[in-house]
Amino acid sequence: MIRFEGVAKRYRNGREALSNVNLHIAPGEMVYMTGRSGAGKSTVLKLIALLERPTRGQVTVAGANTGKLSARRVPAFRRNVGVVFQDHRLLIDRPVFDNVALPLIVAGSSLKEIDKRVRAALDQVGLLGSERMLPAELSVGEQQRVGIARAIISRPPILIADEPTGNLDPQLASEVMTLFRRLNDVGVTVVVATHDLHLVRESGLRTIVLENGHIAGTEPSGVLPVIEAKR
Repeated sequence: MIRFEGVAKRYRNGREALSNVNLHIAPGEMVYMTGRSGAGKSTVLKLIALLERPTRGQVTVAGANTGKLSARRVPAFRRNVGVVFQDHRLLIDRPVFDNVALPLIVAGSSLKEIDKRVRAALDQVGLLGSERMLPAELSVGEQQRVGIARAIISRPPILIADEPTGNLDPQLASEVMTLFRRLNDVGVTVVVATHDLHLVRESGLRTIVLENGHIAGTEPSGVLPVIEAKR
């Protein structure tokens, strides 16, 4: 489903965020990525979602070589990847319904289809009935769940999340991860970048460890002493 082959990413300021990264994430797999701030986790996610293109090497997502996709094919490609941000990125002046519906509105879906799928997505994250509320009327955990509903509204086969529990207490963080596991259970490929080593260890899932733009290791979730010691 996702493959990096000799991937490097260098920004215009000269900083090399990734260097010779090789990884493979199978269809229907759920994995964690961990590492210190600046290790390259967010850059990996941006390359998966085609928010960035690699400087060198090849990134293949759902059979598409992202480095060779023309600009006109990018919007269709991005519908295959749901993105959950740490800061939610909700439209504060629009109700929950409009926030969740945004990808379908951009795609030109019918009003009937939008209404049906928004309610289904909100039901999945436990927020059915909150359609007319504004983001400011919700708790931080509820706002994050709105962000997840928006990410899955297009039924993407891939879901990526960048520090989705960074602003949440342990109980809410666990609830968010449970949502991701439920999505994974129905076949969605899920990649979660996180600093939360407690959640990683509890998950029992494969963990990709990044350090200074390199893959430092791929471990069972219970074996992460190097990263913890350096934080």
